[in-house]
Amino acid sequence: MSEPWLVVGLGNPGTRYARNRHNVGYMVLDVVAERTGSRFSSHKKARARVAEGRLGLLPGGAPGPRVILAEPSVLMNLSGGPVAGLVSYYGIDPSARLLVIHDELDLPAHELRLKCGGGEGGHNGLRSISKSVSTKDYARLRVGIGRPPGRQDPSDFVLSDFPGRERADLGVTLERAADAVEQVVALGFDDAQQRLHAPR
Repeated sequence: MSEPWLVVGLGNPGTRYARNRHNVGYMVLDVVAERTGSRFSSHKKARARVAEGRLGLLPGGAPGPRVILAEPSVLMNLSGGPVAGLVSYYGIDPSARLLVIHDELDLPAHELRLKCGGGEGGHNGLRSISKSVSTKDYARLRVGIGRPPGRQDPSDFVLSDFPGRERADLGVTLERAADAVEQVVALGFDDAQQRLHAPR
């Protein structure tokens, strides 16, 4: 049996952050967990909320691979410790079976991109993970949130809620992002990337 996927959604814990742009990784993972029919609970070894199940369908209709869905229960810039703990606990090869979902200032709002490896682009959550798992060569699903308007500080922008006018678009984005996660897990990164990036 192949090893499971570890799919990590980044965000900050607590109700004050729940609808922030910075928490879109958590939001996507909540949709994915609903699709697996699983619920999050505190992990016994790592500071994270974890749900386990099977996601998607393999070619031929068999149930998709096993997934561990994880939301670190620490502030964003400390995400690496819990992720490294889960990688160790489940015996995950980060370069083959780790997918991290995060907000991306450098993409227009609601645009999605799959990327493997490379830099962190100033994202403190990614920087923490790369340091803690000793590699940058893991898959990322980047969820565009766009740049702040005018002279607003990017730190304030990412910690602000999605405005009401974007909420309908946000619902569609979360479902599309969950589709991309499902395709990465069931079909492989390269196939999922081609599907996601194909002209619509």
